[in-house]
Amino acid sequence: MKKVFFGCLGIITLILISCNNQNDKNENANADNIVLQQEDGTVILKLDNAECYSNEVDPSSNTAEWNVAISNPGRYKIWISSATKDTLDLNYTHKIKVNLQDSQLDVKPEYSKIIQNSEDVKYPYFQADSYMGTFYISEPGEYIIQIISELIVSEGPRAQISAVTEGIKLMSLVLTPSTR
Repeated sequence: MKKVFFGCLGIITLILISCNNQNDKNENANADNIVLQQEDGTVILKLDNAECYSNEVDPSSNTAEWNVAISNPGRYKIWISSATKDTLDLNYTHKIKVNLQDSQLDVKPEYSKIIQNSEDVKYPYFQADSYMGTFYISEPGEYIIQIISELIVSEGPRAQISAVTEGIKLMSLVLTPSTR
């Protein structure tokens, strides 16, 4: 009788341990898709790491999306980094939309600063950082951030980027904490 009891207890323990390990693996798999804040509070969202959706019929609804873990609530400045050939005019033909929950920025980017020797771009391009506005994040948690623009192209048709986007390419979205 004791052997059966301890045998059943052992099997139940193994099942519980196995289930806990499987849950930990699932949580870690989901955690790999979440962008975390850097120590200084900055969040860098590279377009190459985004989940992208393209609509060939209406490219103005193309979307890049990230799942972001915000640990420090507050006001964040929103910047878009682009690769451009023309340092005087970014040649954006349409506005870029940036969404965070119920807040939206709808701006035609203009350059705020040009970085000529950026490691992120190769000649004949230069890096242009454009200030878009601010978002206020009231509490820590996970948020979905989106960019909507015809310049977002999914992996499949990425090689077929049209001549319209040849002079300008989106690279990343950057959130920096505002300080007073």
